[in-house]
Amino acid sequence: MSVRSMGLFGRKKEKTQGRVPHVVLYGRQDCCLCDEAQLELEKAQGSASFSLEKIDVDTDPELVAKYGHEVPVVEIEGRKAFKFQVSRSKFLQLLRRLS
Repeated sequence: MSVRSMGLFGRKKEKTQGRVPHVVLYGRQDCCLCDEAQLELEKAQGSASFSLEKIDVDTDPELVAKYGHEVPVVEIEGRKAFKFQVSRSKFLQLLRRLS
């Protein structure tokens, strides 16, 4: 069953009941902000159900061009939610809006 509602950023978005949100963390090796973002997301997994995909931008020239030094970047369901720093409480609030 599909339900239409307001998405993360005020746009209408379809929700699929029973599916966990997909979160992508774009980062790179030896990046302390990326490590901190990953830690916050891993801690958030104790409070919310979501899939977490970690992508090293340096493995793809297109991602290097797209993100440059603007990492970490966190996307929730394909929409940019954070850049540089992740607030666990704000992240969890965004996930609640999806349910």
